Amino acid sequence: MVESKSSKPEANKENADPAKEMEVDEEEEEDETAPSKVFTIEILRVIKDLQLQHGLRHGDYQRYRGYCSRRVKRLRKTLNLPQGDKRHFKKRDVTLANLERENSDERFIHIPLMLAERAWAYAMQLRQESNTEPRKRFHLVGKMRKATVYALQLQELCNSEYCDARTKLEAEAYSAWIHGSLHFELSLWKQAAENLKKAQMIYENLAQALPEEEQAVYKAKVDELTPSLRYCAYNVGEKGAINLLEMRGQGMMDNLSALVAQTKTESMEAFQTTEWRGRKVTVRPEKVRLFLLSIQDLANSIEKAKDYPAKIELLENVLLDCKDAISAIKDEIKQDPKLRSSSDSGTMTATQYLLTYLSYTRLKLTLERNLFMVAQGKLSLDDPNAPEKVQIEGKKTKPQDLSRLYEIILQNVTEMQQLPGMESDAQYQAEIENLALSFKSFRCYYIAITLVALKRWRDAVAMYERSTKYASQATASKKSVCADFDLQDELKRLIQTIEGCKFSAHANSVLEEDTTEESVLYGKSTKSSKPLFERLSVYKEDSSLNSRNPNVFKLTPEMQPIPAKPLFFDLALNFVEFPSLDDKVEQKGGAKQTAGMSGFVKGLFGWGGSGGK
Repeated sequence: MVESKSSKPEANKENADPAKEMEVDEEEEEDETAPSKVFTIEILRVIKDLQLQHGLRHGDYQRYRGYCSRRVKRLRKTLNLPQGDKRHFKKRDVTLANLERENSDERFIHIPLMLAERAWAYAMQLRQESNTEPRKRFHLVGKMRKATVYALQLQELCNSEYCDARTKLEAEAYSAWIHGSLHFELSLWKQAAENLKKAQMIYENLAQALPEEEQAVYKAKVDELTPSLRYCAYNVGEKGAINLLEMRGQGMMDNLSALVAQTKTESMEAFQTTEWRGRKVTVRPEKVRLFLLSIQDLANSIEKAKDYPAKIELLENVLLDCKDAISAIKDEIKQDPKLRSSSDSGTMTATQYLLTYLSYTRLKLTLERNLFMVAQGKLSLDDPNAPEKVQIEGKKTKPQDLSRLYEIILQNVTEMQQLPGMESDAQYQAEIENLALSFKSFRCYYIAITLVALKRWRDAVAMYERSTKYASQATASKKSVCADFDLQDELKRLIQTIEGCKFSAHANSVLEEDTTEESVLYGKSTKSSKPLFERLSVYKEDSSLNSRNPNVFKLTPEMQPIPAKPLFFDLALNFVEFPSLDDKVEQKGGAKQTAGMSGFVKGLFGWGGSGGK
């Protein structure tokens, strides 16, 4: 039995279709030969950043050449690709075998790139020195030829299956630019024009395929190649001018369209694009993309929530994710020196615009949460403007609580107005101003209700008037209505409610001012503290007259002011003339002065004292 069972699979193998076996083997071979990693190297951006950081900002090609040499040495040491030992030299170039390894690294591709940059930098240094030493131009050409050799190695590595379409285009454009520079130095104008034009076309198509924030480097390179192309066209002449159709006919740009389309597809897959107020922005960080995807169905989730506390809790969780997304964008801006410099200069990049959009989203979600808190508070508030009245056990909501919430909402609206990059958007500012007027009208309404409870009728009428003014201004400008917060219907209901409340408060203020005895409130006579003796001419029903202590006459009369005894003042002294005593006063003063002088002299010389005797 065991043998028969084991023989069946063997028979099945013998009777199996050989075509299917070949297909299976081909699939296994494809899986085995498929590259484990696909590298993406932004060659132009990498070399531009390195050039600006290591000398070319000031035209110091020698410093940049030294950096390239040190970088190649570090890369070979790190990647374990030395060229011999201290005594012997054995040349080792980077080949496809280095990229086929399981633990392969994209830095292998950086080695030929740095070698080409080193040779190019040396050539540019020799060009500067050839102004005074013409024979150095021969050395310059030799270095440019060496740069083209390394550029071809780079292109060969990048054209393999281990690099994506963008890297292939970048390597092809870089190689064409190096070859064009060599031909330019050799005065081979036609070949120089062909290669430079090829590089320019590739960079133009890359700029169109990539996101907005990455286009600046490629557009700058296109502008950099334009003067050289013009000079080549001048030397070649109109008959020999190269154009795009001729380049396609020569087979130089056969794969350009396919590679550009593939690059655009890969960039769209790698980055998500979002649009806000007519501007598309590419989203790089993973946290931001996940957050933007999560809020797409937020409105449906809020509608499915059973009550206001559940909706508020849902919005608070989304706000936490929004804060994490904003932190991710801020970290990206801090790490990128270009974004920091652009923020200091005042220009609005795509990343900063995305930060503004996320800040607006955070404020919008905060407003929605606060509005749900207001709606929850209206349920337990005795307010004719409330949409529904439900008896809720527990603490009642006071009007001042709602006015405080609207104050917080107005602070959020003020932050919306001050978002960076939106100060010059007139339509946006008009919408936010309309939104502020709407919330101000609601705040004034609940302040008026608070004043009515305090029986401050005049102040309440004034707040009702101001609330009506704000609501009328908000409903008048329909073009400036914010799309995210449409409060037009609520404002119209508020205006209708204020009409009745305003007249009621005004009537109460009039009745409060009328303090005469004939005033009757709601059909009931007011009580008077005057005794019956003082109001005999007025008939009023006073039940206190039949009580034990009737208010008929006040036995102890009240004190009244009476004229007092006049006071007399003796003013004759002011008119009495006394005799002069000046002569007597002078004699007494002179005698005293003489005695004083003689005593001083005697005391000075020791005369007249008891010691003299």
